[in-house]
Amino acid sequence: MGDAVNLAYHDTEWGMRVSGESAHLERLTLEAFQSGLSWRTILDKRDNFRAAFAGFDADVVAAYGPDDVERLMADAGIVRNLRKVQAAITNARATVAIRDRGGLETFIWSFRPEPGPAPRTTADVPTTSPESVALSKALKRAGFAHVGPTTMHALMEAIGLVDDHLEGCHRRGCAH
Repeated sequence: MGDAVNLAYHDTEWGMRVSGESAHLERLTLEAFQSGLSWRTILDKRDNFRAAFAGFDADVVAAYGPDDVERLMADAGIVRNLRKVQAAITNARATVAIRDRGGLETFIWSFRPEPGPAPRTTADVPTTSPESVALSKALKRAGFAHVGPTTMHALMEAIGLVDDHLEGCHRRGCAH
């Protein structure tokens, strides 16, 4: 992790279960925006993302139109990538659409794997899993975008669905 911001995120949030639709939509959105960038970039802009995307209220973001896309693309406080901005709106709309199937939180957690052994080194930490591949495919079928298997594995780690804290890490087992 290295720096104080990443260390604080690791020690207080990464791998901890979150609850509620907006918390899950936030993590899914931030992981998609992180793709190709450092996580530190996303952490540094997180408050701006929350403001730009209405606290990740799916109903509000689902109603975003062309003017909102233009506003977001002019917002230097977030990552200005048109495909990712459009995916965030698409994903909010898909989140609203799956409420009748139990909602986003239930949907994501239905892909929880059996706990595995603790990785011994960072080289032992997978970047995908059969479950992240399955989650990615299921989300795509449900209308979500920018939810590839690697991004979904990162989401699964971030929300405590998968515990990839290293053996001996004081945070190992924190989501249980």
